[in-house]
Amino acid sequence: MRILFVSSNRIGDAVITCGVLDHLIRTYPQARITIACGPAAEGVFARMPNRERTILVVKHKNDSHWMKLWWATVSTVWDLVVDMRGSLLVYFLPAKRRAVRRRVPGRMFEQYAHILGITPAPLPVVWTAPEDRARAQAILPADRPVIAFGATANWAPKVWPAERFAALYERLCAGPLPNAAVAVFAGPGEAERAMAAPLLAALPSAIDLCGTLALPEVAACIQRCALYVGNDSGLMHLAAASGTPTIGLCGTTIDRAEEMAPAGLRAAWALADGTTMESLSVETAYAACLKMLASV
Repeated sequence: MRILFVSSNRIGDAVITCGVLDHLIRTYPQARITIACGPAAEGVFARMPNRERTILVVKHKNDSHWMKLWWATVSTVWDLVVDMRGSLLVYFLPAKRRAVRRRVPGRMFEQYAHILGITPAPLPVVWTAPEDRARAQAILPADRPVIAFGATANWAPKVWPAERFAALYERLCAGPLPNAAVAVFAGPGEAERAMAAPLLAALPSAIDLCGTLALPEVAACIQRCALYVGNDSGLMHLAAASGTPTIGLCGTTIDRAEEMAPAGLRAAWALADGTTMESLSVETAYAACLKMLASV
């Protein structure tokens, strides 16, 4: 069986589609799956079982990326084409069955499951390999809990102030996670490094994991942490899917909080009182962390 799965350009959206992918892999264990996604999201699928190839979709202003994707896939008769982007591409490919995203009410992972009529909607998953887990074991201490902070986002107004992350760390160390180490995560590139710099300066003992790891290694590191707290970002969705207790920080994007809530067995928002990250207090974030840690 040959499946073409058109996923997202962004890490977070790509992670959320992985619940559907995991369902397909378990339903069709002999399937060979081709992933089409943006370059930033490539690592989300790097360790995915049954992956035959990944086609990178690099966006162009004139939408010629869709033509390039069509040219790369038109020679195969697909048993199933799943398009999470809601494009017209699938209607111009030879396919026995097609499933195309259309917006419906509900959380994002539920919307993705609706495409194929999967009920209940499967939660997102992450895939890692033994070498990723070995790298994580080498990086993070085994003799004390580790708190992971996701200090960045794709838009500066979505970033919680560094001094509040630092204050939250002090509260957690004085409360449910005594003697905890802290690891700061961010993506690659100078922009991410600049956003994370104030938090690294505020927590000089932090383990700096900003832009130094591949996504499967990031996932493996987060899975070793006692708690992840981070801005609304792709890494936050990766953490939620990893199964680690996860608190997403939401203020600027509070209008989409219900739809885009972190999806995982142990994941929840800390919601601001207003529409800015400055309106999210340390007390609110700490209370969300306490509630989450008490439930695991």
